[in-house]
Amino acid sequence: MRARRLMVLGTGSDVGKSLLVAGLCRAFTRRGLKVAPFKAQNMSNNAAVTADGGEIGRAQALQARAAGQPLSVHMNPVLLKPETDVDAQVVVQGQVLGRFSAAQYQALKPSLRPRVIESLDHLSAAHDLVLIEGAGSGAERYLRPQDISNMGLAEAADLPVVLLGDESRGGVTAAVIGHHHLWSASDRARVGGVIVTKFRGDPAIFAPAAHDIRTETGWSVLGLMRWSEAARRLPEEDSLGLARRPGPKGSLVIAVLDLPRIANFDDLDPLAAEPGVDLRWVRPGQPIPPEAAVVILPGSKATRAALSALRAEGWDIDLRAHLRRGGRVVGICAGFQMLGRVVRDPEGIEGPPGETEGLGLLDLETVIGPAKRLAEIDALDHASGARVTGYEMHMGRTTGPALNRPWLTLNGRAEGAISADGRVMGCYLHGLFGAGAFRAQWLAAQGGQAAQIDHAARIESALEAFAGEIAADLDLDALLALAR
Repeated sequence: MRARRLMVLGTGSDVGKSLLVAGLCRAFTRRGLKVAPFKAQNMSNNAAVTADGGEIGRAQALQARAAGQPLSVHMNPVLLKPETDVDAQVVVQGQVLGRFSAAQYQALKPSLRPRVIESLDHLSAAHDLVLIEGAGSGAERYLRPQDISNMGLAEAADLPVVLLGDESRGGVTAAVIGHHHLWSASDRARVGGVIVTKFRGDPAIFAPAAHDIRTETGWSVLGLMRWSEAARRLPEEDSLGLARRPGPKGSLVIAVLDLPRIANFDDLDPLAAEPGVDLRWVRPGQPIPPEAAVVILPGSKATRAALSALRAEGWDIDLRAHLRRGGRVVGICAGFQMLGRVVRDPEGIEGPPGETEGLGLLDLETVIGPAKRLAEIDALDHASGARVTGYEMHMGRTTGPALNRPWLTLNGRAEGAISADGRVMGCYLHGLFGAGAFRAQWLAAQGGQAAQIDHAARIESALEAFAGEIAADLDLDALLALAR
């Protein structure tokens, strides 16, 4: 028997679609249903390695975790990883298809629709309920002819829809009514109601707006989702959410460079959660704070472009001053590549072919190539004596004498590099700070102290709390009745 299916479309990006679907996945799983998340097309440089050997957006990884299901490439069959303002790497059912301009991708999209439907049907055959997340705004007319992720998909797969609007932005009534106006009669007929997210204050005050929505569109407001503190403890999907990160806390200042095409920035969430850590994102136009004990270069989808931007900001000069003061520098994935002498991209995998001088802080060089390494890691680091978990996801091979002094030794395998004085270190491993014992050991080496926070348990607690809020604020029975 095929699963019931329900699609959540939004009035725009960052209105809460990903988090709501995650919460609904947990809420319906708690009712005994076997639930799967699905997003046809996700544009994000935040990705996760799947059990079936591919990659999907980390938002769908969180949703799968909420549903208690193993990650599958079918949960996000098309992943777009931006490399410039007009180019992106296109990943289809977990595997890299190639690099396409925006115009090329628009022409390609109709040919991807059968793969999208195939993945949706694959999940539908193995679950009781599939919760489908749209992308961006659900009513962009200029994208509709090639659409594979919003109403175009709803029409192709005959999906019922709920529309999500964000009250905190202002203008939610206009956004909902505007979508009604832009959609055709057949599209409007698919919408079973409206959910308003990030609501603060007295719900009775919203009653006139709900009346206007009902009068103008015929759609009922199915619920007002309160502003959720539990949701704030969950990983962000979009780099837009970095601005909402908590402010200064502890005495150990760790600065993170906000690089172009930043990738997998939730690597730093476990550090940000530590009460003894003051994690600061350094934005373009800001200097690296002189009081920082550690500067982290995070992942990026375009290593050479990130290096150029880093130099344009003068951060290379700041980094050398930071090291002269006795500070430390950490590079993760692309950040690790930047620490070397040079990054070469002879085939133009991440941009125009060529090479870019690295920071020269480690005696390494990297060549970007078409092969992508995707691997989950769960190993004992013999250097620290702590268990390390995470994943590798990178294109490029790094070589050089610095590898003879590895940062980590995972089950006997050398990983990364560390300078002779121990103050510059890097590796390809995403998520390594999520392991509590390793994080505690690393923080102690930087002069800090860990609070023994179980990061995985923290996410589980947040998912449980958020699902409880959803059950209180929304009529789950009515939503399940809409699904078909």
